[in-house]
Amino acid sequence: MQHKPFTNPFARSFIELSSTDSTNDYALAAIRQEKAIHGSAWFAWEQKAGKGQMGRKWQSEKGFNIALSVVLQPESIPVTAQFQLSACVAVATQQFLNQYTGDDTRIKWPNDLYWKDRKLGGILIESIIGGRQQEIENKTKENSWKWAVAGIGININQVVFPTDLPNPVSLKQITGQTYSAIDLAKELHNNIMVLYERLEAEGFGFIFSQYNSSLYKLGEIARLKKDSRVFQTTIRGVSSDGQLKTESNGVEEMFAFGQISWLL
Repeated sequence: MQHKPFTNPFARSFIELSSTDSTNDYALAAIRQEKAIHGSAWFAWEQKAGKGQMGRKWQSEKGFNIALSVVLQPESIPVTAQFQLSACVAVATQQFLNQYTGDDTRIKWPNDLYWKDRKLGGILIESIIGGRQQEIENKTKENSWKWAVAGIGININQVVFPTDLPNPVSLKQITGQTYSAIDLAKELHNNIMVLYERLEAEGFGFIFSQYNSSLYKLGEIARLKKDSRVFQTTIRGVSSDGQLKTESNGVEEMFAFGQISWLL
């Protein structure tokens, strides 16, 4: 291992930005310029071009929410097991949020955070594998996993959202309280690093169990869409390689990231 275990949240750089296009892009640029280390984090009060999954935009009102990117060196995780890191960040974020929301925040596969049936946050992990950048869900059997950037967006104090967002919610709307977004971001940063350290030390078992037990709609019927097919199915869990497990009329099906969309 090239980096030392993360034991103190202040032993790694936490940088506050007033504005940037994307904290993930900022972190990726820092990696390429050799200005990032394992555990580095960037928090922005404003993202002008925040990124979500599958090329979508992450919309967030300036000054109200968490826009955070954390740099990791996943040296101990096989490049073919990228779901382990995705699950680690999702579980760390879900556990952090449940300190404020009780036990009502769940992980909507693959890596959104839902409070009941409303979206509280989202995660996008981008990787540099063998010198190439890609989203974490892409599979590469060769080359080494150089870096990963975990981007997390969470609605904290925002109460008015764009009308084209179907189901957003913020921590303030849930609890009625106003928070310091940057203080919460520092707390989240620490949670991610502590759980990542546990992943390296103990393996994937604990995180995998927590991910499945925290899964949105687990054991419930969900409405999904695959290509032109719209269907109802029971969510049964997620496999160790990150595929969603479902069951319809006694028939089990598994779906990889990008194959289906949720209809809520």
